[in-house]
Amino acid sequence: MLADVPTLLITDDDSCFRETLQALFEPRGFRTLQAGDGAEALKIVRTESIHLVLLDLHMPRLGGLEALRGVKSFKSMLPCIVMSAGLDPETIAEIREAQAYSVLPKPVTRDEITSSVAAAMWDAYGWRLPEQGPGFRDA
Repeated sequence: MLADVPTLLITDDDSCFRETLQALFEPRGFRTLQAGDGAEALKIVRTESIHLVLLDLHMPRLGGLEALRGVKSFKSMLPCIVMSAGLDPETIAEIREAQAYSVLPKPVTRDEITSSVAAAMWDAYGWRLPEQGPGFRDA
């Protein structure tokens, strides 16, 4: 049985961007947690019940690609969305090989991020965002 409230981990070294995403997703029914780098994100994923991870690619200590690989090594089914400015085809290929759910170029629009999160929540859990139906629920 899945939790009534899905938890989204927002991982980015830009605290303003994290807060913007928090303000975007909490009214849509998410509990949000924040991490300032990949090392902090891995610690949170190991200790909290997380349903989806948003990862910036370029962060201090541990970047998004390394964090993605770490998450997938012990929670292989956890959907992760990677975001970055200046993506090149080789980097995108590495991210996909590491099993990211999707890759979004920065700057990301509200529609792009909410659509990607909605698709990941539907594919992984059969949950719909509230504006798509009656709210999060088991399929």
